[in-house]
Order: sequence, then structure tokens, then C-alpha cells
Amino acid sequence: MDQAVVQHPPADAAHASSTHASSTHAATHGSAEGGQQHPIRLYLWIWTLLFVLSACSYMVDYFQLHGALRWTLILLFMLLKAGFIVSIFMHVAWERLALKLVILVTPLTLLVLIGLMAIEGDYTFLTRIASFVR
Repeated sequence: MDQAVVQHPPADAAHASSTHASSTHAATHGSAEGGQQHPIRLYLWIWTLLFVLSACSYMVDYFQLHGALRWTLILLFMLLKAGFIVSIFMHVAWERLALKLVILVTPLTLLVLIGLMAIEGDYTFLTRIASFVR
């Protein structure tokens, strides 16, 4: 029975190759132990932006806006702040697409379903009122 002879590189060469690969990976993506490192300037910029968006949200009440404009602005500022918090402070901006889709599509689907339920609820309410008026 013939046995194939497999030659392995010296242990030092394999170690040097893996060390080079891990150091290259660490240099590209942050330290090996700490994960990705992002500049503090990015976090300070987002924090300032969140402060400005909060001030704009308070200005909606200060200027006593009413009706659809008020609620549109409040919801817009709320969604912008939530988006910045999730993407930067929760590190979703640096995740894979599959994880982003799982995190973002699920709440959006729920919002669509809630909207459909609200439309159906209005239809049912108006239908009942119309039948009681006769």
C-alpha cells in the first residue's frame, strides 16, 4: 500500500505567516483584542449633531407649531436622532448587510403593518358609524 508523503513547511515559517496575517488584519481593523477603533472625532461630531437635532426638536414647541407640520418635524428629528444613535453608537454602520437588514427591516415591516391596521380601523369605525346613522 502506497502512502502519500506530505511535506509540511517548517514550524517557524507557518508561525511567521500567521503572525504577518494577524498583524496586517489588526492594523487594518484595529487591535486584535479591542476590535475596531474609530476616531473620537466621529463620536464628538455625532454627539454635536444629536444636540443640534434635539434643539431643533425643542424649537418646534418653542415656536408653537401646530398640526401636521409639528408632527412631521417631531417625527423627522426623532428618526434622524435614532438613526445616528443606532448606526454610529451601536456600530451598525460597520456591520454586514445581512445584520443591517435584520435590524432595520423588522421595525419597518412592523410600522407598515401598524399603518395597515390603522387604515382598517378607520374603515371599520366609519362603516359602523354609517350603519348606526341609518
